[in-house]
Amino acid sequence: QAQLVESGGGLVQAGGSLRLSCAASGRTFSSYDMGWFRQAPGKERDFVAAITSRGRSTYYADSVKGRFTISRDNAKNTVYLQMNSLKSEDTAVYYCGRKSYYSGSDYFALASYDYWGQGTQVTVSS
Repeated sequence: QAQLVESGGGLVQAGGSLRLSCAASGRTFSSYDMGWFRQAPGKERDFVAAITSRGRSTYYADSVKGRFTISRDNAKNTVYLQMNSLKSEDTAVYYCGRKSYYSGSDYFALASYDYWGQGTQVTVSS
């Protein structure tokens, strides 16, 4: 069983920055692709960014391209989401997910991820 724990959320003004962290348990972290999703009140959980197991490839939702950067440190079992130029529409609970081995190449689908953290709230004030 994998455990994922997000941190780094908070309240920030529009135009500001935050860095989210997701710490994973287990010795096999470096074998898994990882992703970040977010869920605003009354909306579905949406894809934000993903990174392959060794960090060689990254994927982003169009809405965050050029503003957010996903990275990972396999020595620390941690994946990060650096968020710059934040907008009010970025307000949501952000979740870290571990991509299943069996989900193929679809990094954008919620169903491709089999373990989730508890989420961290990001609120951007305008």
